Amino acid sequence: MEVTCIFYISLLASTGSCVKKELETATTVFAGNLSEPEAPVCLADGSLIVAEMGHGQQSITHISADGKTRRIIAKTGRPNGLAVDRNNIIWVAESENPPSLIKLAKDGKKEIFMENYKGTPFLFPNDLAFGPDGALYMTDSGIRLSDLVQNGSIRSDYMDVKTDGRVFRIDLQTKGIEEIDSGLKFANGIAFGPDSSLYVSEMFSGNIYRYRWIDGRIAPKREFFGNVFDKERPKAFNGPDGMKFCANGELFIAVYGAGTITVLGSDGSIIRHIPTKGRMPTNIAFCADAQRRVYVTEDETGTLQTIDVDASGLPLYK
Repeated sequence: MEVTCIFYISLLASTGSCVKKELETATTVFAGNLSEPEAPVCLADGSLIVAEMGHGQQSITHISADGKTRRIIAKTGRPNGLAVDRNNIIWVAESENPPSLIKLAKDGKKEIFMENYKGTPFLFPNDLAFGPDGALYMTDSGIRLSDLVQNGSIRSDYMDVKTDGRVFRIDLQTKGIEEIDSGLKFANGIAFGPDSSLYVSEMFSGNIYRYRWIDGRIAPKREFFGNVFDKERPKAFNGPDGMKFCANGELFIAVYGAGTITVLGSDGSIIRHIPTKGRMPTNIAFCADAQRRVYVTEDETGTLQTIDVDASGLPLYK
């Protein structure tokens, strides 16, 4: 049974925003009973795949286009990020067992494709995005999950824990790997913008960084783009997770712990916060243009939700 919650959104946004103005924005539960869902990816037939990170499930799950049926494609360990290439191969950022990049076929056949950078093991592969050069870009949060989560909860001193979040470029043909950046305080979401630049969220600070696309390559220089918090960082664990661009250049960011999708304008300023059903949205996907909606995975309620918007998402690279 579908559940719909209606939220009234501020009308302070600029004209042409992706989020509907003057009309209420509906958040609908598209699929429920998911175990810590993450990384929704829309497929060509209208169906989706999601990662289920929860203990005992830990699977890549296929959900039908109407949200009514599902099947497990494969269990990995604790899958976090997902991306699908032009050959319908699913690439999995596996965060724990072992931390690695996994190559997964739709029939469930899987292999560990890569698990280290120049001999140094990955710590927490988190999110994935293909770039305009055909390479796969991956964030590594820079801390093992077991060092961040204690007794089932995020440790209270997480802001003081040493992290070395990294951003990698991976050539899937040669298995060549390059480090674009390091030293991030929990590198998390990753997305390419309409300018072909790369955007990465730093969860512990709330910052979004930009890496410029220059002469056919991503520049390794980090630039501050924006922050998801209005003023000071909340004391409770809270920060930007997965994110995607709208076709007009607005950036939709799932803010875990805040129960919002925060929308940044092309100048990095906050346009608005859109409430989700539950406090723990983890990631976002835009599907078919005609749908004009965004799909959101939410951990607290264990749901895949939809939010009506007024434009399509920026097409993803394959």
